Amino acid sequence: MGVDLRELVAPVKVELELSDLSRKALALDAYNMLYQFLATIRQRDGTPLMDAYGRVTSHLNGLFYRTINFLEHGIKPAYVFDGKPPELKAREVAKRMRVRAEAEKKYRAALERGDLEEARVYAQQTGRLTSDMVEDSKKLLEYMGVPWVQAPSEGEAQAAYMASRGSVWASGSQDYDSLLFGAPRLVRNLAITGRRKLPRKNVYIEVKPELIELNRLLKHYGLTREQLVVIGILLGTDYAPEGVHGVGIKRALRLVKEVDEPLRVFELVKWENDVPPDKIFEIFMHPQVTDNYKLEWRPPDREKVFKLLVDEHNFSPERVNNALERLEKAYNTYFKQTSLESWFGF
Repeated sequence: MGVDLRELVAPVKVELELSDLSRKALALDAYNMLYQFLATIRQRDGTPLMDAYGRVTSHLNGLFYRTINFLEHGIKPAYVFDGKPPELKAREVAKRMRVRAEAEKKYRAALERGDLEEARVYAQQTGRLTSDMVEDSKKLLEYMGVPWVQAPSEGEAQAAYMASRGSVWASGSQDYDSLLFGAPRLVRNLAITGRRKLPRKNVYIEVKPELIELNRLLKHYGLTREQLVVIGILLGTDYAPEGVHGVGIKRALRLVKEVDEPLRVFELVKWENDVPPDKIFEIFMHPQVTDNYKLEWRPPDREKVFKLLVDEHNFSPERVNNALERLEKAYNTYFKQTSLESWFGF
């Protein structure tokens, strides 16, 4: 789930419209977005969208239509896929598996009771990405002419690195870890922008993209990036979710300013996790990333997209054809005759 910096970023975050991101390239955390599609794109009883063979297609549905929406706004998305997670993350991965298994039990029980509202809430926590689902996602992006990058380890770290070296304008993820990894800009809510229903409430809200700029955040609190990373470790990360008991945002801010070296903070608190904090600090400050990527937005291959979605996964031919027309129009409008120099980062 990443580090919870909501309270910390609240004073500096800026609400955007998708149109504000036009002519900008974004490195998107693919797994983060695909899991959001798996959680939100479901039937009334919580069942995910599936094809005639029982294979889940919610992720493809979200990826296809949301990406077209980005392109229609002149946004240049590049999806970054996770590689092998750091060994320190093993416990968190196992925990997530247990949470999904428990949610599955509660989902089934709610269905048996006929409580569809509660069933849908638990169903949103049960999504699993298989290797086949990931490969189909990569194929779809390739056929759509949208680049994707394979990270050696954490996708968020790779996206942040791409943003920090100017390959893209910002990193796109729902998690705040991108800031700890050094992304100069983080854009949130891209997978859920629009009208959304609050869980267990008959209330709808309008969700808009949010921009958090790292330098603005650091300047607001008088912090260095190293101090921000230590704050994240104190609050809890994927590598030591518990953080330090009793330490919230205010105390964490005070602690990092009491010492001359960021890591000396851990001499002032009771660190009860098995993972040494300096190891977590090293992951954020020097993550495993690669320069081996090329960002190129190409014209879509209509035939291959249609075959993958309609012939293989039973999508509606009419809806896919209509979407492909939108995709081709977006490419011709924003990409076909536009010089690379007119885009940020090129």
